[in-house]
Amino acid sequence: MAAKRGKVYTIILQPETDPDFAGYHNASVPALPGCFSYGTTREKALSTDNIKGAIELCLEDLEAARERIPDERVERASK
Repeated sequence: MAAKRGKVYTIILQPETDPDFAGYHNASVPALPGCFSYGTTREKALSTDNIKGAIELCLEDLEAARERIPDERVERASK
């Protein structure tokens, strides 16, 4: 999870499936549609230069457009 501006967001990290990019990892933030990045390693995908920076940019864009900053929604499957 990444915390920005007092908010905490879940980051989904998945290995790249394209053989041309073997070893890369894709990172996305479900609460912020369109917010994604990647890195050549898990650590780089999660870095400030990558997904954490993308979160910051997404939040800046939402603020500039005076749109609501989404809260993280957590849903748990019932047994």
